[in-house]
Amino acid sequence: MKTICNTPILGFAAFSGTGKTTLLEQLIPKLTQAGLTLGVLKHAHHNFDIDQQGKDSYRLRKAGASQMLISSRYRHAMITETAHQEAAFDDLLLQFDHQQLDLILIEGFKSQSFPKIELRRKALDNPWMHPTDSNIIAVASDIDFDCPLPSFDINDLEAIAQFIIDTITGQTAPTPESAVASCDTLSPAFLSVEQGIERILNEVSPISGVQQRAIEESFNYVLASDIVCNMNVPQYANSAMDGYAIRDEDVHLPRFTLVGEVMAGQRYPQPLQAGETVKIMTGAPVPSNGTTVIMREQADTIMDGNIPFITFNKASIKAKQNVRLAGEDLAIGQNVFNQGRIIGAAEMGMLASLGIVDCSVKPKLKVAIFSTGDEVQHPSEPLSENCIYDSNRYALMGLLKPLNCEVIDLGILADDHLAIEKAVSQAAEQADLILTTGGVSVGDADYIKDVLDKNGNIDFWRINMRPGRPLAFGTIGDTPFFGLPGNPVATMVSFINFVQPAIRKMQGVNNWTLNKLQAIASEPLRSRHGRTEFTRGIYQVNEQGQLVVASTGTQGSGILRSMSEANCLILIDPLYAKVKAGESVTIIPLP
Repeated sequence: MKTICNTPILGFAAFSGTGKTTLLEQLIPKLTQAGLTLGVLKHAHHNFDIDQQGKDSYRLRKAGASQMLISSRYRHAMITETAHQEAAFDDLLLQFDHQQLDLILIEGFKSQSFPKIELRRKALDNPWMHPTDSNIIAVASDIDFDCPLPSFDINDLEAIAQFIIDTITGQTAPTPESAVASCDTLSPAFLSVEQGIERILNEVSPISGVQQRAIEESFNYVLASDIVCNMNVPQYANSAMDGYAIRDEDVHLPRFTLVGEVMAGQRYPQPLQAGETVKIMTGAPVPSNGTTVIMREQADTIMDGNIPFITFNKASIKAKQNVRLAGEDLAIGQNVFNQGRIIGAAEMGMLASLGIVDCSVKPKLKVAIFSTGDEVQHPSEPLSENCIYDSNRYALMGLLKPLNCEVIDLGILADDHLAIEKAVSQAAEQADLILTTGGVSVGDADYIKDVLDKNGNIDFWRINMRPGRPLAFGTIGDTPFFGLPGNPVATMVSFINFVQPAIRKMQGVNNWTLNKLQAIASEPLRSRHGRTEFTRGIYQVNEQGQLVVASTGTQGSGILRSMSEANCLILIDPLYAKVKAGESVTIIPLP
């Protein structure tokens, strides 16, 4: 398990000339004196060198080295050339030694999504940023103004430093007017959705075990072994439609003598003679040499005395037409389905058509789920003051059912360390996967985090997405564990994007990917640049046959009704801050 950083980060948003570097230079000593170990990431808009011309490292880099590591007794530095593409913000953060840091200060990168303090000086007459940038958590300025965020005099370095220290140590009390709640406010949305999925899939493995299932009970199970064809499909050459069978070499003849009729389940017992035809039904075996069938709509019957003759419209007759050959669909020894295939209705039908009555499948994945918190109640109980009903556990049950998982419901656990520890240990022994919701933010004081630290190998991540930013993932013993966000919609969105791919891999499903479609936005959709947005939406086909989509309205992560009204998630890429009506977007149909 790779360790993912949870180091708080804080940027300073300001227009050029405000004095960001000068303020940082004066602020850093005050923060270090308070005992914080700092990292600093600065973005430069121009080319720069950090070693001097003529020095060995400079000469070697200019000679063509794409990476140059310089080391001395007192410091070392890695210089990496990025001639083709500027280094990504997330990749730069990964290069810090996060185990040694309490806080990373950021200068620049103002288009990225992370917490910032806005700096503004009256002399520059620039516009305010905080009204339109929800990343800004405080303001420092020499202007008197009303602001809902914590505000400081830009020259009062003591107050700014104390605000940062209090926030890091979790001493700043949350208020409705303030964006600052705890150290979690400054925790970076460190991983993209794709990076999070990749890391999870690298950690989970298919479960062991095989069981036999009757075909009628195999729906939604995953094949544990290949299915090889034991017969030709079809078994014999047969007619693809109702019509008349003739010899291939007779297609030029003007008329044919009707010598018999072949129904489904019957066979004409002898070869056709020149000029003979038999009436034949769809699926019936064609005569041994009668491998051309003319549809009956092209035929006319004429009588010559008591003898019926058949004539055809010759313009559309071709030899060997309208005949399905033996083994055309599947031949003996051919692979029908590979292991890892999910058995659906069509697969059940195909297996039955081969005379297969049972097959080897992977056992159901056992998934343990539980909720924690003294404030969470079962829906059957009278709702106490300051409490909520447990909705997340039932939503997870509904999401797990179509994935053919066996749910181990451990109910609601109170905020009791021993009870949670016992439940986690029990779940790890009984289940292949553990799911819980809530208590996964860095600043949370939930008991479950202590239990996980003691009994497992868990990383608390920040995913650059909305809803569903916090995510815990790791193992309890050898059992994978997911700690999903507490908000109901965030729980479901995180399950769809992270848990579902892990389940499919653990079930042994081959090359599974989340179903995504393209649709036309019927209304403007907003997001934040640099962050993946999952908007609840309703898609439908318009009169022109196009797939169109609109949002369900208000998108708060606690508004469960919007999820029940939606039939898809609208995925807005981090590259876009908004989508205009008429533009194409990606949608994820909901189960």
